[in-house]
Amino acid sequence: MSAQAASPLETHLTDEKGRDHVSPGEIAIGVIIGRTSEYFDFFVFGLGCVLVFPQLVFPMEDRLTGTIYSFAIFALAFLTRPIGSVLFMEIDRRYGRATKLTISLFLLGGSTAAIAFLPGYETIGAWSAIILSVFRLLQGIALGGAWDGLSSLLALNAPTERRGWYAMLPQLGAPIGFILAAGLFAFFEGALSTQDFIGWGWRYPFFVALTINVVALFARLRMVSTHEFAQLMETRELMPTPVLQLVRKRGSALVLGAFVPLASFALFHLVTIFPVSWINLFTNRSVSEFMIVQMAGGVVCAGAIVTSGLIADQIGRRKELILSAGLVALFSVSSIVAPLLFGDSLAGQTVYVIIGFGLLGLSYGQTAGAVASSFGVQYRYTGAALTHDLAWLIGAGFAPLVALTLSSQFGLAWVGVYLLSGAVCTLVALWLDRRIEARYG
Repeated sequence: MSAQAASPLETHLTDEKGRDHVSPGEIAIGVIIGRTSEYFDFFVFGLGCVLVFPQLVFPMEDRLTGTIYSFAIFALAFLTRPIGSVLFMEIDRRYGRATKLTISLFLLGGSTAAIAFLPGYETIGAWSAIILSVFRLLQGIALGGAWDGLSSLLALNAPTERRGWYAMLPQLGAPIGFILAAGLFAFFEGALSTQDFIGWGWRYPFFVALTINVVALFARLRMVSTHEFAQLMETRELMPTPVLQLVRKRGSALVLGAFVPLASFALFHLVTIFPVSWINLFTNRSVSEFMIVQMAGGVVCAGAIVTSGLIADQIGRRKELILSAGLVALFSVSSIVAPLLFGDSLAGQTVYVIIGFGLLGLSYGQTAGAVASSFGVQYRYTGAALTHDLAWLIGAGFAPLVALTLSSQFGLAWVGVYLLSGAVCTLVALWLDRRIEARYG
């Protein structure tokens, strides 16, 4: 490859003394491992809200009410995630990125693993729900601190003609994390009796979280200690900036960027966590068997994420986002006019899951690149982190709670209405910011 054709990532593989540094592929692997650990923790708790906590923490309530209460606790992490971002940005400025990541990932893995020791309501009464809520709040704070800027490094320092490809790589952590979490829960839920599963089987996936986060920590620390990362820090491309300054200077980009991924984030839980709750509460289908179908959907999602990178490199990121949001809108309309597709039909449930995961991959694959590219060099690191936090809060944090409440009270068609609102928000946000494609391709 000629010097003219080399990407910034590739040209930084050696420094002025000729020392070797990690390749873009190694950076990508580190990013994927890091994101996988975050999503594993994310999905382990979400599945626990469906399969464990209603019986363990809220046995005094019926199963539907217990699940709704559990989803309310699930949403707490999205409320504290922006707080975690602000807090850990200050740690980053004072003590460095490595210190920030070490504290946040140990807090994330430790909080998740600690839930494995949670006593139930029968043992400590209401304190069970209080302790669970505290650990969930800590998870949210830790997730805010886990933002390392590596996905921005990949998306914004890639060759212009391959930015879509590099932007989608970090997103692969979501389906991988879900497949791992669903696989563990499917095994223990299917192999154990209900008594053994509630007694001890569910705790194992929470134990695993700490190990996965330690592996992710070392993978990411290796990246942030490289010469490339130091150079980007020096050029302020990955420097944290004060939040108030960001709001004053780029507040409109922050708000608009939070709505760009809404179609994807609304769909996120409507094909992962919510369907498991519906199957568990309102059908006779085996939950473990259904999660195996979802794992197949996760594979489809990963393939669709890769496809999103190829499409974005051909037609541009903004057009790819518009296309995927439009498809999500059509999918939501079909869910409104034919809600029974997901009702009691095993084939319909399977079709819903597979198509939903495919659309999730297409829409989610380019959200990170679009968000990161909305900010100039000075505000890119902090802006991308806070925009993601707000997008998750608005689009995904309350999705399982809202979807289950609406569907149980008014029918499944209202889940389609909820999803359609997210797709419309994405299309409007992209219409308002026509500069995304012109500026960042």
